[in-house]
Amino acid sequence: MKIDVFIDVKTTLGEGPLWDVDEQRLYWIDSADGRIFRATADGRELRAWQVPQKIGSMALRRQGGAVVSLARGLHFLDFETGHLDLIEDPEPGKTSNRLNDGKVDAQGRFLFGSMDTQESGPNGALYRLDPDHSVHKLQDGIVVSNGPCWSPAGDTFYFADTWAEEIWAYDYDQATGTPSNRRTLASMQGKHFRSPDGSTVDAEGCLWNAQVYEGQLVRYTPEGLVDRVIAMPVKNVTSVMFGGPNLDVLFVTSMSRPPLPRFPTDSVQGGSVFAITGLGIRGVPEHRYAG
Repeated sequence: MKIDVFIDVKTTLGEGPLWDVDEQRLYWIDSADGRIFRATADGRELRAWQVPQKIGSMALRRQGGAVVSLARGLHFLDFETGHLDLIEDPEPGKTSNRLNDGKVDAQGRFLFGSMDTQESGPNGALYRLDPDHSVHKLQDGIVVSNGPCWSPAGDTFYFADTWAEEIWAYDYDQATGTPSNRRTLASMQGKHFRSPDGSTVDAEGCLWNAQVYEGQLVRYTPEGLVDRVIAMPVKNVTSVMFGGPNLDVLFVTSMSRPPLPRFPTDSVQGGSVFAITGLGIRGVPEHRYAG
């Protein structure tokens, strides 16, 4: 196994690595500075887009462009022009919240969450954007929504509240896009600075989670057992995604500056995107939003 700096653009809050198998490109975002990046698997052809608000996540669309969860609502983004079209702001009255992490299920629905910007109260929620552009609330009482992803078969949905310090598993109705029967897959409660951030699932059905402020990645079996722990060269890791031509490179985002003063600072490599090779494990392709 080898850990390298894939590319260093000094993201303030790097997040949301997204490998697209059609384009053979890696996308990632700077949540705090409202930037979207894209590069080839070897770090070339770097491209960036600026959006006017903080960005929590993005997903590519089947028809081109992207859906982006900005601080004040969901938007469609045209990569050619940079133009944004508002879909809906699901929390117009919650000015202390912003939208955060999100991913697309096999049917092309975008599941995303919101968060309390002070990371102190259960004011966020989990939502679903359907292909007809309708938005549905699925769960509330969330402090910081993070880590949505699915089992390879699509019948189990994973999701985390960073400050509940738990990763949850749900039964997932693929016909309706409804999660149910929530249970705890893994708990980090009581463990200093070990909180779940972004996640992805590999082809063997195991979940990889970036444990923010602890500087480690943890691979969990579908039963919630710790299978592997990787210590990273920075503390403030934020999310993970398999990519590359064979889906066998694990890309890891990080932050150069924590969002609040109470969180630990990091080394000079903070804000880099890292690439881990030699794991002998492959990921699964990400889906595109159908609307």
